[in-house]
Amino acid sequence: MARLRVERLREEYRREVSDILRRMKDPRLGFVTVTDVEMSSDLRHVKVFVSVLGSDEDLRRTMDVLEQARGYVRTEAGRRIRLRYTPEVTFQFDPSVRRGARVMTILNQLREPSGTPPADPATGQQAGRPEHEGAPS
Repeated sequence: MARLRVERLREEYRREVSDILRRMKDPRLGFVTVTDVEMSSDLRHVKVFVSVLGSDEDLRRTMDVLEQARGYVRTEAGRRIRLRYTPEVTFQFDPSVRRGARVMTILNQLREPSGTPPADPATGQQAGRPEHEGAPS
């Protein structure tokens, strides 16, 4: 029974922290996605896993902003989710999204015949080739 409660609270925290971060007005905060939340069995600690879109500099800056915003996020989450104790919040970078994008890039490069540029994973178009090229005029 207690395990089900922790699972429900984990999901609720994931939704609420995602919303809190989305509404933050700090311009230094990059594009952040909450990928997972781990909650201790005593409900006093929450580890929020985030993915950051951008360069390593964007990642570093965003993680610094999240570290500084821990108190704000904890307070806001405490207002939204009523528990006896408001859990301590920590943020941790989740590299799985970057790793997945890298794997897709490698797979696309292997799939392409040699001599043609690899496809852009975001658009599916070959790099350096406009979408309308090759279409009859």
